[in-house]
Amino acid sequence: MKVDVSGLTKSFADRLVLDGISLEVSDGEFVAVIGPSGCGKSTLFNLIAGLDTPSSGSIRVGGDDPTTSSHCAYMPQKDLLFPWRTVLDNTTLGLEVQGMSKRQARERARTLFDTFGLAGFETARPSELSGGMRQRAAMLRTVVQDREVLLLDEPFGALDALTRTEMQSWLQSVWQQYRSMVLMITHDIREAVYLADRVVVLTARPARVRREFVVDLPRPRDLSALTSPEFVAIEHELIELLHEEMQQVTPSDPSAPDRGPAKRGRGPVA
Repeated sequence: MKVDVSGLTKSFADRLVLDGISLEVSDGEFVAVIGPSGCGKSTLFNLIAGLDTPSSGSIRVGGDDPTTSSHCAYMPQKDLLFPWRTVLDNTTLGLEVQGMSKRQARERARTLFDTFGLAGFETARPSELSGGMRQRAAMLRTVVQDREVLLLDEPFGALDALTRTEMQSWLQSVWQQYRSMVLMITHDIREAVYLADRVVVLTARPARVRREFVVDLPRPRDLSALTSPEFVAIEHELIELLHEEMQQVTPSDPSAPDRGPAKRGRGPVA
């Protein structure tokens, strides 16, 4: 399984959003995508997921056109849990949309509740869950579809710092267990370095690949990795690159973000 993006461009009306992006991701890799806010990261994921078509260039997921295949499972920024459905029935939604019976879907999803830290909450409503548990449910809904590629768009962006730290460690352990290919958008540089095998840096809009970094740190990674010279060196260089890209966003540009290019702080959440 491989994701192969070649010379990808995407325009909306007369606005060029993606400008010749080329990228390869191999089976079992964890790749983080970072770049200035509004540069087109979510647009890129929509194209890889087959939710939209490129203006030019090509995308192949497992050799197939993503608009006519089903290799990807996409987790958007918000958990999008339906308040009227139980947690179990929220996690089965993707399977039901694919045509699986509710009974079969529930049986498959139940097997993952312990792994995802949700055992005992099958009949609860989303309003009864903490933010971290809601994200676990959304991730379970994504993973249970058994797709080869997981697309995660800022999965922990709305969480508080402590919960986010816990969720990062949990995601690392789940990924190591299942070894799906993961592409993750994040604005958090430290999160990207902590979790990923590679970090892809996009330029300001129109987005191009500015640079790729290989994160050659041993796994599993714990908090001690954050203070290693290798980690600090990669983090510093990424901060400098994004700072340079932010200078390309003019104040009159409607895509200009209202926050800095990356978050920094305590622990792996930065």
